[in-house]
Amino acid sequence: MAGRALLHRKRPYCRFFDAMKFIADLHIHSRYSRATSKSLDPEQLSFWARKKGLAVIGTGDLTHPAWTSELGEKLVAAEEGLFRLAPALEKRMENEIPSSCPGVTRFLLTGEISCIYKKNGKTRKVHHLILMPDMPAVARFQKRLDRIGNITSDGRPILGLDSHDLLEITLEVSERALLIPAHVWTPWFSLFGSKSGFDTIEECFEDLTPHIHCLETGLSSDPAMNRRISALDGYVLVSNSDAHSASKLGREANLFDTKLDYPHMVGAMKGAKGFSGTIEFYPEAGKYHLDGHRKCRMRCEPLETRERGSICPVCGKSMTVGVLNRVYELADREKPVLTRDVYHLIPLTEVLSELLNCGPATKKVISHYEALLHDLGPELRILMDIPLGRIEKSGGPLLAEAIRRMRKGRVIRDGGYDGEFGHIYLFSPTEKKILRAG
Repeated sequence: MAGRALLHRKRPYCRFFDAMKFIADLHIHSRYSRATSKSLDPEQLSFWARKKGLAVIGTGDLTHPAWTSELGEKLVAAEEGLFRLAPALEKRMENEIPSSCPGVTRFLLTGEISCIYKKNGKTRKVHHLILMPDMPAVARFQKRLDRIGNITSDGRPILGLDSHDLLEITLEVSERALLIPAHVWTPWFSLFGSKSGFDTIEECFEDLTPHIHCLETGLSSDPAMNRRISALDGYVLVSNSDAHSASKLGREANLFDTKLDYPHMVGAMKGAKGFSGTIEFYPEAGKYHLDGHRKCRMRCEPLETRERGSICPVCGKSMTVGVLNRVYELADREKPVLTRDVYHLIPLTEVLSELLNCGPATKKVISHYEALLHDLGPELRILMDIPLGRIEKSGGPLLAEAIRRMRKGRVIRDGGYDGEFGHIYLFSPTEKKILRAG
């Protein structure tokens, strides 16, 4: 995958922080979801949002009664449709957050639902992100869903509910609610997924399709890939982290230039002014970008997959058809039509991991990470906005060069496949030796 050109509109890094704008990550999870960190509580989420530079984060898991009860105890109302930590909790956290990371995090009521059902002769497995304007709407939503399935065993409940019917219930609960099809290309659980999805939005939502306004691209695709499909031209493309631990917040996020409240944010995601663009993974880093079979350590580009008939040459079983292949299958134009800004980033701990030759969760990396935040400010500001001269003064010339390459898109790509995350590198081993020697 090394050297494949990025198809996105180049933007200078970065004027975003110069204006009264903000960043939001709306698809996350709590500790009540399976396979998530047990430390995911409102305090930790707010703490990490400050360190990342996020003004608004989703609550996640709004269908889970125990979680929403905790939110009711720990959050207080802020701007319309938004919440913040109770003052006593905020004060308790303040000493732990670097003074270079100012602000107060807002929460917006969100949750993910897994719909598994049969439609048109095929089993469908589709995930959706739900946004709600207030707690009474959440209570009504929980009451409706509790009649259909178990909403207490998992923060992301699995329901035998048609996506069309989920959207209908959502709108009946509150006309101000918003349903966003989640990570729409993921093979196993998404609107367009190769294993269980649909070829069109209309096939999924039928007469309620006009109530779908935006789509979440997911970690394994970016706006440029989605904008090769003209049928998606009328939809806003959003990006979120889908974080299962607080430190993963903001790995993808949304850029807003609106008033800070629920009505203006939702209005922007429905196509009104104020949705400026997205922060993206390099899509090759996502774990379903390419086709392949993880058990056999076999991955393929789409053309090779078709030549092999989607069969793994090692074991003879079917390979998982990834996001890039599925996009190619539905694309009807060669060049994307982009109208909003796109910033491809690499998490700062991963940049430091490459430079320091140790894992991103090691003490050495975390120590450097915390020092940079204390000196320069929130992570996203470092990656997007801080002048390279300041980065060099604080973190050294190799870090400054790494950030420069990331901002320019000069990266080496090692694509993910079949549930295996890919890797994005900034230097070849030889380059690092030469630069260190210089």
